[in-house]
Amino acid sequence: MSAQTKTVNQIEVKGRTVFVRNDFNVPLTDQGAITDDTRIRASLPTLRHLSENGAKIVCASHLGRPKGIPTPKDSLRTVAKRLAELLGKPVQFCPEIIGPEAEKMKKAIKAGEILLLENLRIDSRETKNDPEFARELAKGIDVYINDAFGACHRAHASIDALAEIISLKGMGLLLEKEIRYLSMATQNPPKKYVVILGGVKVSDKIPVIENLVGKASCLLIGGAMAYTFLASQGKFVGRSKVEPDFIEFCKKLLTTAPAKGTRILLPIDHIAAAKIEPDITVRLVGQDETIPDTMMGLDIGFDTVKLFAMEIESAELIVWNGPMGVFEIDTFAGGTMGVAQAVADSKATSIVGGGDSVSAIHKSGLADKITHISTGGGASLEYLSGLILPGIAALG
Repeated sequence: MSAQTKTVNQIEVKGRTVFVRNDFNVPLTDQGAITDDTRIRASLPTLRHLSENGAKIVCASHLGRPKGIPTPKDSLRTVAKRLAELLGKPVQFCPEIIGPEAEKMKKAIKAGEILLLENLRIDSRETKNDPEFARELAKGIDVYINDAFGACHRAHASIDALAEIISLKGMGLLLEKEIRYLSMATQNPPKKYVVILGGVKVSDKIPVIENLVGKASCLLIGGAMAYTFLASQGKFVGRSKVEPDFIEFCKKLLTTAPAKGTRILLPIDHIAAAKIEPDITVRLVGQDETIPDTMMGLDIGFDTVKLFAMEIESAELIVWNGPMGVFEIDTFAGGTMGVAQAVADSKATSIVGGGDSVSAIHKSGLADKITHISTGGGASLEYLSGLILPGIAALG
């Protein structure tokens, strides 16, 4: 993001037709009902600002992965209904993305009104970043606002090509907030900066690790990815998930990270079981024990929670991406919930990103104690990796 990039509150929008790229990619039941409206709620500040300042608002988003083949479940009609409920005002819905009906409805909206177009990905040209499709989207549009952080890592037509076509453009309030917080983690972070990484694969987190080693004072590593690190130390981890191709990376990192000022803490005890099943018999594997060869580590143990909590307590900044175990099953959720409580109790600025981490925070009931919960999974990972996201670069 350049210093010249505008935010929506720096642009005169009164009487202008404003295209807002939102991220309404919400989880749905098989029947098409919304199960989590967090992303819709996150869009409200920008939409209220535009409406109150007299803009004619055209919203657009993707939903799921229809790959150009529409089904009823892929429609944003349900999102339009929920958005109207949250805003307390009507939201018009267009069953087209481009074409005669879309053009007619765009022209008909009045100052302060909101129109939501159909799912962008129903047209396969969206994911191909097709310039002709972007030109169709741009018809009748005066201002482009990107408020879809969760899609900014995709060079798609409504994210990249459209922003190149419309000269008057900027960030929505959500996108500005995401960048403000995530940049704390990558640019001049405080001295006591703790990064908590979990999840299944080391390979998924390598770019983040490489970018944050030397910036963070401490990395706390849990989840299945911890067992590749432990295996690299020659420790026996039973049937725990290990990525053999990344053992050398882990071994090297455990040596080089401290030399760059970043300590790495790994689990010292484990909750293990033979299968990932509710109500299965578990075993607490202590510090002086090894995981039995018939079992796998599925959560961090009580001593590890205490060890991690001590680091978290003294932090000034905390970034968390990835759960500590199979938290979806209560039997293996204790470690993740314990870390969530420690983060919530901390006085540090806390940033949580990644779909599973966000789900875990909501499950813990502690979401309101977190400074910032990112709406972007892959986007937040790429930003923390130091990559330039296409959607942000396109705004100038």
